[in-house]
Amino acid sequence: MACSAKPVPVSEISLWRDLYRQEMNCQIVHDSLHPREGWTQSFHLELNDRSAGYGSIVVGGPWKGTRSIFEFYVLPGCRSRVFDLFGVLVEASGATAINVQSNDSLLTVMLHAWAKNIASESIVFADKLTTGRQIAGATMRKCPEPSTDWALELDGEVAATGGILYHYNRPYGDIYMEVAEGFRLRGLGSYLVQELKRTCYEGGSIPCARCNPGNIASRRTLQKAGFVPCAHILTGSL
Repeated sequence: MACSAKPVPVSEISLWRDLYRQEMNCQIVHDSLHPREGWTQSFHLELNDRSAGYGSIVVGGPWKGTRSIFEFYVLPGCRSRVFDLFGVLVEASGATAINVQSNDSLLTVMLHAWAKNIASESIVFADKLTTGRQIAGATMRKCPEPSTDWALELDGEVAATGGILYHYNRPYGDIYMEVAEGFRLRGLGSYLVQELKRTCYEGGSIPCARCNPGNIASRRTLQKAGFVPCAHILTGSL
């Protein structure tokens, strides 16, 4: 049976992307790339002239100058030909790299079969534990609009700031934070993350987070607040 890949508008793969999200069932770090005009190109995959799935590459924003495959979905009934379908996607798209979240099992397999110079850009965390950390004298307040930040104050001073980003696939919210230099190593970061998690849940969302693999302090802070590593964002060249 013949495999093919042809370019299509992103609107033509929207239903396929719903299936992809359902199968992933987690925060998808690069989910928001498609709505950004000119950032992505999509391809419809066919097997013997019948729909088999889709693939997408990112070409804009921080990836400008590259052609990185970042989504690849194949119908379960067509997965015995998944390597052939990926091969025609690479050829049709002119892809030069792969960028994958490692709990995307199909594209991660393709990464290790096709790519070289594989490296981790960041670690993705999922919330698994509820913590009850307390900091005497610490208070949280919402920063004025249009900021989405929250401030953690200690003894009348802003000790840390953070917030929640909601441009990922719903219902997930990505937590970020920074502790002022003079207040570090006192557990304030973990307390702030804990409170941002609570705020996220109270708003009907699921908290997530990510950090650079080499940022040991951030890794420890997230874990103390109940986050557990669940994936890497991996890159590799073709």
